[in-house]
Amino acid sequence: MLKKCIEVMENVYGSFSNEVAYTPKALKSGTQTRYLWTDAFAVCNFLTLFIETNQDKYLRQAKALIDEVHNVLGKDRQLQRRLGNASDDHPLLGGLRIGKKYNEDHEDGDGQYFHYLTKWMFALNRMSLITGEELYNRWAIEMAESMHDRFMNRTSPHHLRMYWKISIDGSRPVVRSEGNLDPFDGYVTYKLLRNVHSLFHPSDKGDVLQKQIHEMERMVMKKFMNYSSYDPLDLGESLWISSWFSSEEWSQHIQKVALECLEELWTNENYFDNTSGGRRYRLAFREFGTSLGLQTIPPQTDEKWARRVQSIHEAWQDRIYERDRDITPVMYCSSIVPGVFKPNYCEQYYRNHFGSKSDIVANNP
Repeated sequence: MLKKCIEVMENVYGSFSNEVAYTPKALKSGTQTRYLWTDAFAVCNFLTLFIETNQDKYLRQAKALIDEVHNVLGKDRQLQRRLGNASDDHPLLGGLRIGKKYNEDHEDGDGQYFHYLTKWMFALNRMSLITGEELYNRWAIEMAESMHDRFMNRTSPHHLRMYWKISIDGSRPVVRSEGNLDPFDGYVTYKLLRNVHSLFHPSDKGDVLQKQIHEMERMVMKKFMNYSSYDPLDLGESLWISSWFSSEEWSQHIQKVALECLEELWTNENYFDNTSGGRRYRLAFREFGTSLGLQTIPPQTDEKWARRVQSIHEAWQDRIYERDRDITPVMYCSSIVPGVFKPNYCEQYYRNHFGSKSDIVANNP
């Protein structure tokens, strides 16, 4: 699987040479060359390959991709200026564009998604653990602090909610409804950022992102008992989110519900029918969300889940380039070698390489 992952990542992002400065291959043509969701997964994949192979080139590719995303998606669509108050030293103060083909006035146009920003924060957070460099986690915290309020819907005095999508400049909501998992995403990601911050600033008393974490927690506590989904990517994401702070009540509940919903899809709905007709209306990358999420939670006593992960891989392994040449193959790599997405994978690397302070990090308090 590692060999296959290397082959696919090289196909999507280009080969690395010590002789030539590496620039990540464009995902699309024109000025819209990057896509935030795909590139966040790709950074994580490069970090996994670095740890699994001990080859420095993958770490260098991750760093190059981070710089490229900040210089493309951290700027307006004409690539003339950084978003908001961002600067070269603080590139994420204005957030990051999605990277969509159309301008934001189109019904499927560009803008900013909160769940894309949290994926990028997670990638930067993992980068700090693997490099021992605080800068990446600091950038992620700066983005969380600067963009949090822009996604908050405070129109009701009694109920906090979130906007699913905001404009490129962050000045207005574009889609006012709330994503199913956005508060959970925010709560987990912010706590991971705070945990890694404590590695570099052990005397801090937990003030970093305190307000933002509190607001996310309020929304999580209101939402978690009603969680339900029958979307394979959403269910996989909920399993992955629940894997981080697994002792908390909300985490245990949404993990249980997600497994029940997946069981329903597999058995009663026959959603994962692997005949050619059964695949016709399915999207591989959404199912790789399922297979990835299933690998991040503790192994289930019933081995059917491991078999089901394998069946998803087998169903799509020869078809990962049919729909696109970016999001599907990149998420396939994340699922066949999940590494960085697993709790304590990067934390263990940090403990092994950067000394005694590492016992401060705890994903499952």
